[in-house]
Amino acid sequence: MDTDYEVLIAGAGPTGLLLANELGLAGVRAAVVERLPFRTGRSKALNLQPRTAEVLDCRGWLAPVLDRSLALLPAGHFAGLPLHYDALDTPFPHQVGIPQARVEEFLEDHLARYGVPVLRGREVTSFRQDADGVTVSLLGPDGAERTVRAGYLVGADGGRSTVRRVLGMPFPGWDGRIGMAVADVELVAPAAAETAPAGPGEAWRLPDLTPDPAGVAFLLPLGDGVHRLLLGGPEQQGVDLDAPVTDDEVRTALARCPGPPRELRAVRWASRFTDAARQAERYADGRVLLAGDAAHIHAPAGGQGLNLGMQDAFNLGWKLAAVIRGRAPDGLLATYHAERHPVGARVLANTRAQTVLTLPDPDALVVREMFADLLAVPEANRRIAAMIAGTDIRYPMPDTPDHPLLGARVPGVRLPSGRGLLLAGAASTAAAVADGWADRVDRADAGPAAGAGEALLVRPDGHVCWAGRDGGAEGLRAALARWFGAPRPGASRPSGSIA
Repeated sequence: MDTDYEVLIAGAGPTGLLLANELGLAGVRAAVVERLPFRTGRSKALNLQPRTAEVLDCRGWLAPVLDRSLALLPAGHFAGLPLHYDALDTPFPHQVGIPQARVEEFLEDHLARYGVPVLRGREVTSFRQDADGVTVSLLGPDGAERTVRAGYLVGADGGRSTVRRVLGMPFPGWDGRIGMAVADVELVAPAAAETAPAGPGEAWRLPDLTPDPAGVAFLLPLGDGVHRLLLGGPEQQGVDLDAPVTDDEVRTALARCPGPPRELRAVRWASRFTDAARQAERYADGRVLLAGDAAHIHAPAGGQGLNLGMQDAFNLGWKLAAVIRGRAPDGLLATYHAERHPVGARVLANTRAQTVLTLPDPDALVVREMFADLLAVPEANRRIAAMIAGTDIRYPMPDTPDHPLLGARVPGVRLPSGRGLLLAGAASTAAAVADGWADRVDRADAGPAAGAGEALLVRPDGHVCWAGRDGGAEGLRAALARWFGAPRPGASRPSGSIA
């Protein structure tokens, strides 16, 4: 059966848009459908963690994003306790302060070069899949329903995902216990120091999340007279998530913020959330996949949510493209769930732990004080910082001899083609072994990325899937076949020597 699109993506947030760019780069005929008729411009999330900066830089997309950023923050936090990013093994030992809306703006504008459309005002209402594809019903801006056919459907449509609901995918986890809200506000004559971020290269102030029975409240300047306000007190408990955040709630929270008195001029937008934590039982079911908040929800502790979703997309995109192009080995698409589900589960666990450490409870305060002492130890701080930054992710590489770099990402690797990369010395015989995959794997000098005499095979997402020294060729050949499929027809079988 003919398809309108090889991939249809539901949701034009950062996850869906990054996935669309990855598919567009690979020449896949994709489209994004978005329920909202236009971009709202709401700031929403405010940061890119170091690993997400690496992801964008890997494709050459970070520089234009940095041009739209507000500030760099050379630190992170765990429940408000400082984490030092300067010890991390990354070219980007900082968070990039940037509103989510600006990330979305870049990613959507960038899709134009691939001819991938973003169809706004269209909402997925139902779908059915079969062996050859997915038939999707879309409600259009005129209220009429239209049916489209896609090879695959990806739900990147948020925490209340319609795709996940229609799929019937179990979403187990924990209900929210603590209510909070976030708002972008305009203040009357704010203090000069609060009118703009510090600027690139300087630090934003870390949020003070010290437990307080009166509630949490902190203010962050976003520029142009707009401030981000986080509020969590008695007024936010037991309130329906769809209930509007009132001006009185905002004024009460402003009064709790340290510093001089502040007068509210206007609330640009506001939203409620809880510490609920849930994760889809499976990230894929046949030809329907889930990514981002559609696959997992959690409290926004530590600034990980947007980053987790974008990294889902980066893991999925090249694999889905390989399947569609008929170059994927058996089981490649299944590794999306196998690799990303544990990462999502770990984020759910650490955000739950952070929530506990911010409770105004005497027992929780004792644990917080002990945890603060532990984070004063450099190695403990580095370990937790790497977890929040996303730089410690190491995917399992089954049936491959163990190596310190195997499964880890290569910091600073550039893969603008979206293809794999063989890093090998000039005298290495690895290139001859990999010649049969030259249409899917590029070649570059290893430089300092590997030890002397070593070669690395890097997947399109920047993770090492093979490492070895000159020796037998079968190890490299097996890894190439496992991750990149069969060699080109007619490619010679060299007798080269790579372990």
